Amino acid sequence: MEGMQAYGAGKAGGAFDPITFFQQPQTIIRIVSWLFSIVIFGCIANEGYINRPNEVEEYCIFNRNQNACNYGVFMGSMAFLCCMALLALDIYFPQISSVKDRKKAVLADVGVSAFWSFMWFVGFCFLANQWQMSKPEDNPLREGGDAARAAITFCFFSIFTWAGQSFLAFQRYKLGADSALFSQEYTDPSQDGGAPYTSFGGDDLESPGGGGGQANSDGAFDGSGGYQRQDY
Repeated sequence: MEGMQAYGAGKAGGAFDPITFFQQPQTIIRIVSWLFSIVIFGCIANEGYINRPNEVEEYCIFNRNQNACNYGVFMGSMAFLCCMALLALDIYFPQISSVKDRKKAVLADVGVSAFWSFMWFVGFCFLANQWQMSKPEDNPLREGGDAARAAITFCFFSIFTWAGQSFLAFQRYKLGADSALFSQEYTDPSQDGGAPYTSFGGDDLESPGGGGGQANSDGAFDGSGGYQRQDY
């Protein structure tokens, strides 16, 4: 089968083992990233909007910048869904028998994880900057401060968890590329359709006496000619 033992998974069609699956490093780090996205989304959505005592409308706790809260909520929710999609891909991955399809899935994992690592770096810088610029008079009761700091902290942690996912996916790509190259280039000598052997006594070979090699061979070993005396 084409996809056997390629890109970090065994033979396609094998039974799913949940214990082995959840013990894999990539599964563990995906679950951690999934939990981080929930924390970021929950902190901003629940306690990220405050107002002054004399105001009715609520504003974002990050310097009253709605874009900061919108960014955190959007990225947290999308990262949550992306983690779920990647976990589903990991479960389905051993069932993929094509080496090319496995290669595409691993490369997509590398690209998506690297993208999310970069986006969380941008989010961390954006939220930290807006939090630093927040004015004390905008939040006299000091509401939501712990939630804001937690969101910033887990944005920072998410940079490394997603970078770790990209690194592990790249390692799978290197391992899979080497094994796939071996399986495609290696040819079993017993199955190699090489040129057939040519018999020694072929028709194209002629004896020194001018006769065919097969005829001389028959005459030499059939025993009918007997011993012939030669005159010198």
